[in-house]
Amino acid sequence: MDQRPVDDDLSCVLEPLEAARGLSNRHYVDPDWYETEKQSLFFDNWTGIGFARDVPENSDAKPIDFLGQPLVIIRGRDGEIRVFQNICRHRGMILVREPGRIRGAIRCPYHSWCYDLDGTLKATPHVGGPGRNIHDAIRRDELGLFEVRSHVWRDVVFVNISGEAPPFEEAHAKAIGRWQEFETPLFHSGADSCFTLEAATNWKLAVENYCESYHLPWVHPGLNSYSRLEDHYHIEEPGFFSGQGTRVYRRLQGDCGETFPDAPGLDDRWETAAEYIALYPNVLLGVHRDHSFAIVLQPDGPDTTVEHVGIYYHAQSAMTPDYAALRERNTKLWKTVFEEDIFVVEGMQRGRHAVHFDGGRFSPAMDGPTHLFHQWVATRLAHR
Repeated sequence: MDQRPVDDDLSCVLEPLEAARGLSNRHYVDPDWYETEKQSLFFDNWTGIGFARDVPENSDAKPIDFLGQPLVIIRGRDGEIRVFQNICRHRGMILVREPGRIRGAIRCPYHSWCYDLDGTLKATPHVGGPGRNIHDAIRRDELGLFEVRSHVWRDVVFVNISGEAPPFEEAHAKAIGRWQEFETPLFHSGADSCFTLEAATNWKLAVENYCESYHLPWVHPGLNSYSRLEDHYHIEEPGFFSGQGTRVYRRLQGDCGETFPDAPGLDDRWETAAEYIALYPNVLLGVHRDHSFAIVLQPDGPDTTVEHVGIYYHAQSAMTPDYAALRERNTKLWKTVFEEDIFVVEGMQRGRHAVHFDGGRFSPAMDGPTHLFHQWVATRLAHR
């Protein structure tokens, strides 16, 4: 019998923007709904779990626990990135416990079954008894690691755990097409261009806040001082992504007036424009003429979210020591901006315990991107 909860309020979320209500409290605080979301929103779709930069060299591996799933990202000897369930096919033992370089094979620490970096089972010591490393019942060609469908876009490693989503290029063709001009190599300089934030909030509130520019004058007065609310526009692609853009973007300058190199071949509009989208369910992306960023939201229960942030540049020359101070300044700037949002998303999370809150209303003029995200969630939960 299906024990998953049923939400009678989803129909209110699916109403047109002017009449809709937001998702009800249970979607933010109820452990049962959190478990339901794992399958319907994360496992059945393309979900961000990490970054290609975490495995920069061939034979590098990084274990990740994502929504209770033990996974490992591996860059093979052929340079390809693959994602596997991080368990031995023998007794389910965790294989890779720490990030780093794999020397030789992936060896299970329990009974020493060994796997190649492409997941192939290569050795089964004593499986047929002492000194006998084969057995007719143990078919190595059928007992490789479970590979999870994966795809890398803008350095984010996406997975489709259920295996049922369309190919990534098809599922997210509209986002790829929108930013086709930025399909150039991305460069990441390491520790000076990444950071992690933790917020006592449901992951959906982090997405909702990122989608809209309505809060800028009050939460981000520094940004709003030059990129004003009236300079922003909505980005709305129902069923796929939503967000905001600005027509006023100013490149960061160093003490001597230096700036990061631009991405090559950009249209003139990017001279002063920047865009920010939430690619459903959990990846937040931003593009600018001189740098980009990606945020992977990692839910840790109904009321905790870890934000993994990476900042990227469009030219190899931006990785040199000459730009070190400017990179550090840029990272500090974005960290300040994202930290300014924490009290908002944490405050909304506390507010979701108010018994009379009905999901709230949307501003027809300002909340279209957030409403689209709510509709995406409600549609997938209603048809689960």
